[in-house]
Amino acid sequence: MTMLGGTALVLAVVAAVRGVWSPCGLSMVSAINPFSEASRGNRYGLTALWFVIGAALGGLLYGTLGAVGALLVGLLPAAPVVLVALGAAVCLVGVLSDLPGVPLRLPLHPRQVNERWLSRYRRWVYASGFGAQIGAGFATYIMTAAVYVVPVLGALTGSPLLALAFGLVFGLVRGSAVLISAGAGDPDRLRGLHRRLAAVAPWSLRAAIAAQLVAAVVLAGGALGAFAGLVVIVLAGGALALGTRRRPAGAPEQVAAEPATVRVPA
Repeated sequence: MTMLGGTALVLAVVAAVRGVWSPCGLSMVSAINPFSEASRGNRYGLTALWFVIGAALGGLLYGTLGAVGALLVGLLPAAPVVLVALGAAVCLVGVLSDLPGVPLRLPLHPRQVNERWLSRYRRWVYASGFGAQIGAGFATYIMTAAVYVVPVLGALTGSPLLALAFGLVFGLVRGSAVLISAGAGDPDRLRGLHRRLAAVAPWSLRAAIAAQLVAAVVLAGGALGAFAGLVVIVLAGGALALGTRRRPAGAPEQVAAEPATVRVPA
């Protein structure tokens, strides 16, 4: 796999994991768990399976964006070094977008799935439908710029199959997050799970930023040499310092545009 491909694969996983802390992701943890499904007369395992299947299909749709771009890139006479350098620039934009306090923010798309589906439709419809929307990447809350970066990197590989594969990986990882609630067999355990998720939420954002920064440095270094990688680090460090200065002292780190509303059944 090429340098661009390896980077895209890693960021697909990072972006999917970060999505767990979206308002939509947290509401899915509350909506699909063993005791909630039992109250609807369903088996949690089968519901989770439908959810993952839907997320995988949504991920293929997400990957199609990169695949179409890859077809177009394949028609261009661009040198590989140019494509890798572009990939580094895209990753750097992702870093700047995710850094708190930096006046650059890619669209968040604040949309959740419709939880009325839980009482309106059969299990396979709401589970696969929720999964498809979450796996599609851009259909619900976007918690990290890496969601934008992955299909662009997929396009820059020039391989439609690789771009589709990155989307599928994103969807599968994103959908598998429903298994986080597998041990939440009662309301108290579910509340405890949400407390643990809330405690590590800031670290999930930092991990996404760090992954994109490493990707930018690796790609810049691979395309233009070690000095270019150093320049990327300096630019990101300067942006972080600027963002810290612009943010009021004591202000909390921005994790999401608005908090999730999570309802835990009694």
